[in-house]
Amino acid sequence: MKRSIFILIFLNFSLLFSQTKVSTENQQKEWWKESIVYQIYPRSFKDSDGDGVGDLRGIISKLDYIKSLGVTAIWLNPIYTSPNDDNGYDVSDYKNIMKEFGTMQEFDELLQGMHQRGIKLIMDMVLNHSSDEHEWFKQSRSSRDNKYRNYYHWWPAEKGKPPYRYSLFDVNHDAWMYDEKTNSYYLHYFSRKQPDLNWENPELRKEVFEIMNFWAKKGVDGFRLDAFQFVAKDPTYPEFPKGWEKNFIQYYAMQDPIHTYLKEMNEEVFSKYDVMSVAEGAGRNFEDAHNLVDADRKELNMAYAFDAVDIGKKKGYSLLKLKKTFTKWDSAFAKKGWLSIFLANHDVARMVSRYGNDSPKYRVVSSKMLSTLIMTLRGTPYYYNGDEIGMTNGDFKKKEDFNDVAALNEFKYVEQNGGDLQKLLEYTIDNNRDNGRTPMQWDDTKNAGFSTDNTWLKVTSNYQSINVSAEEKNNNSCLNYFKKLTTLRNNNKDIWVYGTYTILDKDNPDVFAYTRESNGKKMLVLLNFSKETKNTNLQLKNKIQKAILCNYETISKDNIKENTINLRPYEAVIYSLK
Repeated sequence: MKRSIFILIFLNFSLLFSQTKVSTENQQKEWWKESIVYQIYPRSFKDSDGDGVGDLRGIISKLDYIKSLGVTAIWLNPIYTSPNDDNGYDVSDYKNIMKEFGTMQEFDELLQGMHQRGIKLIMDMVLNHSSDEHEWFKQSRSSRDNKYRNYYHWWPAEKGKPPYRYSLFDVNHDAWMYDEKTNSYYLHYFSRKQPDLNWENPELRKEVFEIMNFWAKKGVDGFRLDAFQFVAKDPTYPEFPKGWEKNFIQYYAMQDPIHTYLKEMNEEVFSKYDVMSVAEGAGRNFEDAHNLVDADRKELNMAYAFDAVDIGKKKGYSLLKLKKTFTKWDSAFAKKGWLSIFLANHDVARMVSRYGNDSPKYRVVSSKMLSTLIMTLRGTPYYYNGDEIGMTNGDFKKKEDFNDVAALNEFKYVEQNGGDLQKLLEYTIDNNRDNGRTPMQWDDTKNAGFSTDNTWLKVTSNYQSINVSAEEKNNNSCLNYFKKLTTLRNNNKDIWVYGTYTILDKDNPDVFAYTRESNGKKMLVLLNFSKETKNTNLQLKNKIQKAILCNYETISKDNIKENTINLRPYEAVIYSLK
């Protein structure tokens, strides 16, 4: 849950950006490598009871829709009991369901309904911190000698103010909060209502593993570990060099003994079930990432790196940088380990508004083009709900429009420090994560068919033209194109899951071109990231056989001349080669 808008991942640039192919066909086949993961933000997916908030019953009502997408797993954002300071990422009871979302009986019904449809469930585990309303913290703050005191990080005030730690969400950017009752400070990397758990304490770890086993025994199929790269801290809290907070990942992520914790988690939980595990974040470099996910280490299954998704938070981002990033990570993990492929999640603005073109003229083709990228790279694709219909950023105009605790506290911070509020507002309108959390647009009725009552976050005004119902009837819609992509991937796993990746025309600033190859079969993927017609010179060793899929209604028949291929604005086309 460390938010990707804030996170910098520092790559190991010793790996060359090249066209070298590395065999991946000897890698062991696993269901989680072959999955297409559909992320659901439950508050915004479907409201069944008219209170303006999405819920489990709403998700249950849409299981047939989810099945029709061709996805094979769901990552469900937190549904546990929570006071909702950070929309469920502040958990007050890990074994119960938030009342707004429903009941445990409804959760069981949801899980059963998913499994009946061949869909697996990945739970979001918030383990770096809890809510300050969790019973552990209530006990911990009650006295210094309480048995739960050491479940959290405390600094006695008589020692003076603790060494500065940066908080991503705090109104003062200060991760230490003074608590008068015991004359001490507690640590919170996120909001003040999200005190960090003390993983140094074996009793805390024992309780966490018991919680995870509780859900695994219910039959969940995987765990996404929120902000887990931050859990290990030096309990002496040393002073950091001046200016360290500008590169705080270097000081916060992957500290010792995080791998001890993960090996213990694997032994106590993962090894007992056929579950998938992925941690949010992949550390500071490739070595960190491999240490998390290389199979022989018996820690996690999959890396979830933010490098590519961070590129899109800047207007006028460089496609060359995006290509380089995806290619570096593929090269680093070609023989060992496994990657997540994504361009969006609940912590960033909408995919088409960041990487594509959300104007009426180009929204559909650019959204399809981006979906093509996600579904044809090597790794497990994670696809955020609403992107399959090309949902755009919301209608946010002023700070009062936002719900996000991080944004609201940042406005307060800038205001009290005499900063440029207008500049912050402009940045927030384009990039804030509330853009990705607006209610799902189901049809053109009131509130886009999401709810019969006022919604917790306002519906984007373009819902009358961008909605599931309209797109299901349109053969050329984003939705129906997405279904074609999932069918293609699910029916050709040898190439799209396990096949080698080779980048072509790597210095082309507008076109992303690459091949995927396995057992003598070879596919060519061409993606134009420009609103202009562009061409790519490929110097192919193989001849183009036929077009397999294109994001336009018709496939150009005269766009290929020798080794040069012309691509229409935001065109995506997949060719088979011979």
